[in-house]
Amino acid sequence: MNRRVFLALASLVALSACVMRPASIGNREAHATGQVLYRIDTADTASIQFRVLDSVNSLRGAAGALPMALNAELNAAAATHARDMAVQNRPWHFGSDGSSPIDRAQRVGYAGTVLGENISETYESELETVAAWMQQTDTREVIIDPAARDLGIAFHQEENGKIWWTLVTGDGGTAGPTNAPTG
Repeated sequence: MNRRVFLALASLVALSACVMRPASIGNREAHATGQVLYRIDTADTASIQFRVLDSVNSLRGAAGALPMALNAELNAAAATHARDMAVQNRPWHFGSDGSSPIDRAQRVGYAGTVLGENISETYESELETVAAWMQQTDTREVIIDPAARDLGIAFHQEENGKIWWTLVTGDGGTAGPTNAPTG
């Protein structure tokens, strides 16, 4: 891992552990098991998406990649998959209908090419989840892919506090619609 990416990751982890969070963006509560749960109010979805975008763009900048922009279609595809993973009760890249990240992006009208998808089944906040993704080579590559221009991020939280996260990246249509159906 290059030094700048490592330093950016270390900063993100430190900030996610130390920064006082506004009460309106996720609340921590003790669970009967002693575990601290991170509760998200769905009214804060946009704030959470922009916090992830800012964090990801900081990490990308440290890696020498251009910033991404939030994309409404990819947000919708990510939200569909986050809910579907909860229904299936397993974190994987295929929908209950057999759909792939490419299929889900096509269904919502994304004109670009899907480059990657990160998923997580966790009780952690959005910043803790991004930090965890940055610790794994395959998920880090999705975040810092220099070809990525668009980002979609969504979550689904169960009553027990478990959060299903989905992050999708795309090229913004710069390579043409290679995800278009053939035949």
